[in-house]
Amino acid sequence: MSTTVEPLSERSAEEVNEEIRALWLRSGGTLSVEQREEYQRLVLEWAAAAPQSVRAA
Repeated sequence: MSTTVEPLSERSAEEVNEEIRALWLRSGGTLSVEQREEYQRLVLEWAAAAPQSVRAA
């Protein structure tokens, strides 16, 4: 049984945040069903990559 903790995200929270911003810009502020699914995935990825101090804020 391994005790090594692996990161949930390969990208930094900053990188994921930039992708979220780009998604909103491309959508013009209104997300389609597919874009909402992508947004939800990105938010979860961002939360996993964010430092503990950001999550607590």
